[in-house]
Amino acid sequence: MSTYKNFLNKLENSLQIAGRRSEDIKLIAVSKKKPITDIQSVIDEGHLLFGENQIQEIEKKWPELKKLNSNIELHFIGSIQSRKVESIHQNCEVIHSIDRIKVAKLFAEIENLKNVRRKYFIQINTGNEPQKSGVMLSEANQFITESIESYNLNIIGLMSIPPINEDPKTHFLTLADMAKNFNLSSLSMGMSNDFETALECGATHIRVGTKIFGERN
Repeated sequence: MSTYKNFLNKLENSLQIAGRRSEDIKLIAVSKKKPITDIQSVIDEGHLLFGENQIQEIEKKWPELKKLNSNIELHFIGSIQSRKVESIHQNCEVIHSIDRIKVAKLFAEIENLKNVRRKYFIQINTGNEPQKSGVMLSEANQFITESIESYNLNIIGLMSIPPINEDPKTHFLTLADMAKNFNLSSLSMGMSNDFETALECGATHIRVGTKIFGERN
């Protein structure tokens, strides 16, 4: 059995334990650092949602993959540099990591110019870690309000990456509460090592790389 099919079985099991339905969850296969051949084999097994965190890698791999495979939905999950906003908007259907007003404003300008709407998550730094991307907790409410009201972006939810050495559950619940306050229905949280906990806390999008593609070189 392939690593991908193996993970799907594991996921089904975790969904049952969490009392969740598979149709309510979007599994994003994180294909960073993986060659086109590895990605294509997962596409051949029927998977259409993928995540990447570097725009240079996206520009290299995905135009060709999308040409060969229609209905691919590409998610950008890395930190966003202002000068890369246009390319991210062009190449990715969903963007998980809005965390600066400048970036929100740039996406809004491109959407107005090209008349192409994307889906966005706001990344919240639930651990208030200075070295990590994401909006600090104390600024989150104002940031979410401004992104929705001032820039008219299609903000569908919130995203977070909990601190490595802390119980992710606290962070996931904080994110879920915040999303509820703004009537945001989507939660991008949970990766290979903590997706079960994320599912229990209401995740709608989980970002899984290693358990689908194996270890990265």
